[in-house]
Amino acid sequence: MTIPAELEPSIPPWATMGEPRRAHVRRVAELMHGWAVTMDLPAAERSRWLRAAWLHDALRDAEPTELATWADGMQGPVALLHGPAAARRAEAEGFADRGVLDAVRYHSVGAPDWEPVGRALYCADLLEPGRRFDQAARAELAERFPREPEQVFREVVSRRLLHLVRSGWPLPDATARMWNALVASSSR
Repeated sequence: MTIPAELEPSIPPWATMGEPRRAHVRRVAELMHGWAVTMDLPAAERSRWLRAAWLHDALRDAEPTELATWADGMQGPVALLHGPAAARRAEAEGFADRGVLDAVRYHSVGAPDWEPVGRALYCADLLEPGRRFDQAARAELAERFPREPEQVFREVVSRRLLHLVRSGWPLPDATARMWNALVASSSR
């Protein structure tokens, strides 16, 4: 689904993204827009979802020194720093929507107390159709998201958590808290 021009916020001028990253961001935005339309979300919420999509990887291709400038002294790989750095940079530019900023800030690691915009971004970042792995299963999850957002979110969290465990990386605290919150909410 193509995003109507009047709903398409632009990638911020301060973004550091190559063409492959821009294509990824566009696919994430198109997927989130399609979900928002199918879910019949109000226009203001659709706009928030798109803003999160356009911002989420704004500094993914930035130099380590630029990331360090915006990541509040955090240490770690680019995969974990670019979200917090992009959120802080957007704040410095005057963007103040806490839910969208948290969606961007935690889109790589997750957060236990996200608004729906954060959950949607976390899912769309993995499920966008340009990724080459596990395409059939990811397409099925993407198709289900508008009807079953909580169930799909849980499945995406499980997949991403399993990937982290298999990679041998330490689990970020936010990821562990998100998983624990999901488990606690499902046992009620």
